[in-house]
Amino acid sequence: MGAERPYYELRHLVGFEETNLVGNVYYVNYVRWQGRCREMFLRDRAPEVLEDIRGDLKLFTLSVGCEFFAEITAFDQLSIRMRLEDLTQTQIGFTFDYVRLRGEDGAVAEDLVARGRQRVACMRGPNTDTRPTRVPEALRRALEPYALPASGSVPPGQLAATAGGG
Repeated sequence: MGAERPYYELRHLVGFEETNLVGNVYYVNYVRWQGRCREMFLRDRAPEVLEDIRGDLKLFTLSVGCEFFAEITAFDQLSIRMRLEDLTQTQIGFTFDYVRLRGEDGAVAEDLVARGRQRVACMRGPNTDTRPTRVPEALRRALEPYALPASGSVPPGQLAATAGGG
């Protein structure tokens, strides 16, 4: 995983309350962790956007999904790694890698246990008349280092340049 683009990371230690009767993590928690990772990203990398959210900016989640590769249980240590998949004038696509961290004596082994996606739309206005709005420039700048170099995504260094375009 070392050659991949940088990611925003949220570390999480799984608790009993996040597991089901069988002992593995209940699927809805993966979606919760996506939201938490996104929130902590805003707090850490784009605090001015939080001020905008306290005003009239709204981030509406349009879609969310997760593909599972392995089960995790209580006390597994997770690294939730968020990257920017694509960015349009009004919407943001994120990917999330859920990586179990295991290790002894300072060595860390990583296992990809799930991969998630989320699509968010930026909106403004009162709840009775909410309309799409451009992704704030501060958020574009904060996301730029985490952009995936995939087809359809905006290459790093061009996010701010395309903010006013097409």
